[in-house]
Amino acid sequence: MSKTLFDKVWDSHVVRHIENGPDVFFIDRHFIHEVTSPVAFLGLKNRGLQVLYPERTFATADHNTPTINQHLPVEDPLSANQLKALEDNSKEYGISHWGLGHEKNGIVHVVGPENGITFPGATIVCGDSHTSTHGAFGAIAFGIGTSEVEMVLSTQCIMQPKPKKMRININGTLGKGVTPKDVALYIISKLTTSGATGYFVEYAGEVFENMSMEGRMTVCNLSIEMGARGGMIAPDETTFNYIKGRPLAPKGEEWDKALAYWKTLKTEEGATFDKEYTFSGSDIEPMITYGTNPGMGMGITQKIPTADEVGGGKATYEKSLTYMGYAENEPMLGKKVDYVFLGSCTNGRIEDFRAFASIVKGKKKADDVTVWLVPGSHIVEQQIKEEGILDTLTDAGFSLRQPGCSACLAMNDDKIPAGKYAVSTSNRNFEGRQGPGARTLLASPLVAAAAAVTGVVTDPRELL
Repeated sequence: MSKTLFDKVWDSHVVRHIENGPDVFFIDRHFIHEVTSPVAFLGLKNRGLQVLYPERTFATADHNTPTINQHLPVEDPLSANQLKALEDNSKEYGISHWGLGHEKNGIVHVVGPENGITFPGATIVCGDSHTSTHGAFGAIAFGIGTSEVEMVLSTQCIMQPKPKKMRININGTLGKGVTPKDVALYIISKLTTSGATGYFVEYAGEVFENMSMEGRMTVCNLSIEMGARGGMIAPDETTFNYIKGRPLAPKGEEWDKALAYWKTLKTEEGATFDKEYTFSGSDIEPMITYGTNPGMGMGITQKIPTADEVGGGKATYEKSLTYMGYAENEPMLGKKVDYVFLGSCTNGRIEDFRAFASIVKGKKKADDVTVWLVPGSHIVEQQIKEEGILDTLTDAGFSLRQPGCSACLAMNDDKIPAGKYAVSTSNRNFEGRQGPGARTLLASPLVAAAAAVTGVVTDPRELL
């Protein structure tokens, strides 16, 4: 039988198949951070267990880290304790640790790929739902819970039922000002936040083939927001060129051997999927969300749909709009913006800062908007400086913060105040996600930049 890309990677990692049960599944790479790992390590200690393959585990601090004055002690005691626990546990068990202040520190799903830890055909897990990001390389990557983190640390395996398979095809050409973030938000708006539940998604077609690796990571990052277990894109020359020469990527003969295998990782002719969708790239415009889940998104020039148009529970829909302070049939263009956040594992890479700078160059920051620009890693931060992007941002009245998850989630000091509106390049717009009572509009770096210089929701195509 012809195999899909997903089948090839999954089947090659099954240690044991349990009849009418899950697979015992081998994990190639395990990322850990300060939030979900302390309890897992405590479990190891209580059971007298060791980390089986410490060289396959990589630790970085990101969720609870401040994005200013990182040279000072962390003030929040819970955050400080978690960061210290990650450092101590990594040292005790011989795990690579890129803590606060380390030159390679940054968001786990940014530093993995940029250091060559992520590679095609790999199985990758982390105690973080947006581990799906790494699927951009043709890897099977997904988030796990704390008890599963302990399981992987001690056995390098996990018990997993094999998900169903979905393929999403998008062909054609994207229009002006349409980014990978818009493609992902468009898909989620069509499928809803539960439309891919139980599936692993392969993204295929010209739109994804023409994307950069940064763009592919953005799309795969958001797979989880439509309920999927993860998402992946077949590796190609774009993938191989991105990986080659990175610090932990294979070298010499090992590279040649790996590359020969990676080139076989594609869905074979005649392979079948449990569900398949096809969209046209020309139908997608810059997107923005108007509600309290990532599926409540629309083209930026459209009007907020009615409950009847959306379908589903009317009371729930009305509750969401009430929380946001919006109403049916209102345009999103011109809506007031209080905060703008550029960053997160979704849009904290160099390409995202280049896009933001392309809009703000020669303009000035809107007076009544607070803007947080947070690189995904110190490597991204350095690129911003080397490419002159920092000069562009500074001239426009913006300042750059230090790497971390920042305002993606309210686990650090970067919280959006209650009732305030934030155009955010992150991945979730749930009630309170960016701070108690915060109102989040998910968008691309271009839409964020347009809001940052106008103070309102603005079509970036007018400023390009």
